[in-house]
Amino acid sequence: MLTAFFLEASFLGVMLFGWNRVSRKMHFASTLIVAGGTLVSAFWILSVNSWMQTPQGFRMGEHGLLYPTQWLQIIFNPSFPYRFMHMVTAAYLTTAFVVGGIGAYYLWRKLHVSHARVMLGMAMIMAVFVAPFQLVLGDLHGLNTFKHQPAKVAAMEGIWETERGAALKLFGWPDQEQEKTKYAIEIPKLSSLILTHDLDGEVKGLKEWPKDERPPVAWVFWSFRIMVGVGILMILTGVFAVVLFFCKRLFDTRWFQFWCMALTPAGFIAVIAGWCVTEIGRQPYVVQGVIRTAESVSPVAGPHIALSLLAFIVTYLFVFGAGSYYILRLIANGPTPEGEAYGDHGVDEPPLVTDLVSETGGEDV
Repeated sequence: MLTAFFLEASFLGVMLFGWNRVSRKMHFASTLIVAGGTLVSAFWILSVNSWMQTPQGFRMGEHGLLYPTQWLQIIFNPSFPYRFMHMVTAAYLTTAFVVGGIGAYYLWRKLHVSHARVMLGMAMIMAVFVAPFQLVLGDLHGLNTFKHQPAKVAAMEGIWETERGAALKLFGWPDQEQEKTKYAIEIPKLSSLILTHDLDGEVKGLKEWPKDERPPVAWVFWSFRIMVGVGILMILTGVFAVVLFFCKRLFDTRWFQFWCMALTPAGFIAVIAGWCVTEIGRQPYVVQGVIRTAESVSPVAGPHIALSLLAFIVTYLFVFGAGSYYILRLIANGPTPEGEAYGDHGVDEPPLVTDLVSETGGEDV
């Protein structure tokens, strides 16, 4: 994990600021190293978090301490392969839709058209092939969760009574006090089909668990629908892209450009919603079935925790604020002219917006 962090931290600077200061091969190598380091980080982060969802390979010692007995079982716990693939694919899709949205914006404004066509085209390749694949991974992940964390799945589905041939609740309002999902719009038997691959398969309801063993249902229920809804929009984007490609209208259809711009933050929304499902859905446990969240509360005084949290908030606001400003500035400035690096202009920075205006004959940017 530490090695992955240093790889990312060291070569991210080369990737972002070294375009005109290192050779193109070195810049490309730095990009690959950052990508590799990020993948290694994701591996260990997802392994640890997955163990908290499906713990194994440990023993309980005195005073509630946990001791590892099988490291490979801990690392490759039952939910890890599914969650790792699902999360990494989500990250790639998130990036693809950001790139596609920026490319669509350039096409909308008729700026950097050749670059924008590449950006939008590559993003749509991801939407066509990877978005449906993510649906398959999500199904496999759901089946794994149904096996190991059935209470979470019951909350995701808003199902209170154990039943066979359970209907899929498209929408509704889970009422935790009355133990029912109000105003539900349902598709008969579909929940059983999805979760058990059998129209009459049995799905356990939340009433199978005591009230203090159930997660906050409404949060899990709606977060899951936001995640799935965004995923469906991504798949629809791929369908639209295929149709427009064969109609030879992929790069000049105005409504589709606006659609892609609107979906620029879609991946971030889906990822956050997915993590809400994962983390809220395992409550009231911090380690599923082993350690309750209430048992892991720190004995540190509240004001000290508040000060630490405030320091983190200020630090991250500054870091992410500076990073966001830099990235937005790069987007506003746009790519360099065809086939040229910044150094070909005799400058060390990307061309400013005013330079682009002069280069495009006064075109409004």
